[in-house]
Amino acid sequence: MHTMFQLQDALVRPLWAAAAVSAALVFSACSSAPKEDPNSTAAVEKLYADAKDDMSSGSYDRAIKTLERVEGRAAGTLLAQQATLDLAYAQYRTSERAAALATLDRFIKLHPSSPALDYALYLRGIVNFNDNLGILGSLVQQDLSERDQQASRNAYLAFRQLVTQFPQSRYADDGRARMDYIVNALAGYEVHVARYYLRRGAFLAAANRAQQVVQEYPQTPANEEALYILRLSYERLGLEPLNTDAERVLKQNFPASKFSAEGVRQTQRAWWQLW
Repeated sequence: MHTMFQLQDALVRPLWAAAAVSAALVFSACSSAPKEDPNSTAAVEKLYADAKDDMSSGSYDRAIKTLERVEGRAAGTLLAQQATLDLAYAQYRTSERAAALATLDRFIKLHPSSPALDYALYLRGIVNFNDNLGILGSLVQQDLSERDQQASRNAYLAFRQLVTQFPQSRYADDGRARMDYIVNALAGYEVHVARYYLRRGAFLAAANRAQQVVQEYPQTPANEEALYILRLSYERLGLEPLNTDAERVLKQNFPASKFSAEGVRQTQRAWWQLW
């Protein structure tokens, strides 16, 4: 019996040993299995899908970080271009205007023949356009002497490039409408400032701002009041020949002008109500 037990034990030990060796080999194989390449097409597309999900849910801050990773990992591909545009949009939605414009400028410089260039130009216009709406819209109850309008001008230039270079773009019609709005807004702003100067007796400054409207925005509705302010400013300055000439142009272009009868508005109507 003793010999039998020794024989059985001798047979069992090698079986357990073989099982242990097999398990070790399995675990070793699992630990050495290659991980998914983070730069593989599938991995990058998954990362981009995550970013799009974040944008859809309004998590733009998180989407920005993910899109920056997609840009780097998919460099040189159309997916990287799309990620750049999405990044600019996400930055715009988080009020990072400077960052959004820098991203768009980089895209336009690096991808001048991109099929999405029209959208890049449109988005650059939108970023500037909406940034300046707050400035222009705040003029209603303010007495101002000067305010930078560069954002509106930059928006106009972006939209103009869009409609000139891509007249058939799906964004072109909206770009044209915004260009018209910007021109009217800029003209209205200048009249607002001219009116401000006029009411404070700064007639030379009022004349200069009104003259700017007449020269730069002759087709806008604000031109009518600009001509009247120009005429009145020349009158107060004692510049009779210029006053007579301004009155002639006013009557020629606006024979039934309400300003000739009513004068400069005394109400605090918003400048955009001019048109």
